[in-house]
Amino acid sequence: MQIIKYAFQQHGDQRGQLIALEEWKDIPFEIKRIYYMYNTKDGVRRGLHAHKSLKQILICVSGKCKVLLDNGSEKKIVFLETPYEGLYIDNNIWREMYDFSPDAVLLVLASDVYKEEDYIRDYDEFLDMIKRENNEKNDNML
Repeated sequence: MQIIKYAFQQHGDQRGQLIALEEWKDIPFEIKRIYYMYNTKDGVRRGLHAHKSLKQILICVSGKCKVLLDNGSEKKIVFLETPYEGLYIDNNIWREMYDFSPDAVLLVLASDVYKEEDYIRDYDEFLDMIKRENNEKNDNML
């Protein structure tokens, strides 16, 4: 599984730092939804789902957290701890965000509006879907 982190261009001077993000330039998709998580309690895991088609960029604009990424055959843990880095998460990737620092604010840029039918919230269902897709790919290669 390839982990893609974007290092965003920082603009700053003696007054502080600024980061400006533009769709298709800094973000590899059209941004249709923006949301953020904060005040996440100790021991709480967020996410716990995959998306069928949605793509996301996660940016920890304050504090830090960890993100578990799982493509059905491989798992990786990514640390988000700088406000100028964004983690790209493609579709068909299970994600879990956890170990939030008390001051963590996790910003999410999404390629589509909220659609419940795009979510895969059951991990076994996710694994079954990945297995089916892999079998279809293998059948098409024959």
